[in-house]
Amino acid sequence: MKKSRFSDEQILAILREAEGDSSTKAVCAKHNISQATFYKWKRKFGGMDIEETRRLRALEDENARLKRIVADLSVQNQILKEVNSKKW
Repeated sequence: MKKSRFSDEQILAILREAEGDSSTKAVCAKHNISQATFYKWKRKFGGMDIEETRRLRALEDENARLKRIVADLSVQNQILKEVNSKKW
């Protein structure tokens, strides 16, 4: 997965800036992001504080690591089944 240019703290600051008097279009132009990116961040991080976003990021990383482990074990299991299915 591609790493974001913005940290969680920066994303939250951009979202809070848009909640103020500034329009969404102006905030996006100021920070050089698309409106689609802004709304994706708003859907994902809306209403969170910094600690919650750090916890979310840690859980996403752990989930990705566990998925890789399951995929590796599935491949190993399939290889062992193929080897054991041959008649000697």
